[in-house]
Amino acid sequence: MKEIIAVIRINKVNATKKALIEAGIPAFTATGRVMGRGKGVVHFDILRGAEAGHPEAIALLGDAPRLVAKRILTVVVPDELSKTAIDTIIGINQTGKHGDGKIFVTPIIETIRVRTGELGDSALN
Repeated sequence: MKEIIAVIRINKVNATKKALIEAGIPAFTATGRVMGRGKGVVHFDILRGAEAGHPEAIALLGDAPRLVAKRILTVVVPDELSKTAIDTIIGINQTGKHGDGKIFVTPIIETIRVRTGELGDSALN
């Protein structure tokens, strides 16, 4: 099993959830608004202009450190679905611009369904 943690843009959450469901991965956890930043620096006004596609704003990104609102989606899948989940998340969220997000993949040692006590992959189904 793998845990896939995706930090994505707020405006991509609904499309990502829909795409995961369509890919056969209906179960995930979404964490509310989180704040973060990568190595770059961002002005909010410039960021809004860049997201609207204004080339002048895109050229100005990087002048001052700011935290940017993001969302975190966490998906736990059997090993054979991890590539599907990752490819689906990338397919929806990749714009080619700074701030597209990050995906972290970690192994899961055990999963237990609280209601039934099922273990392992059967707890995911």
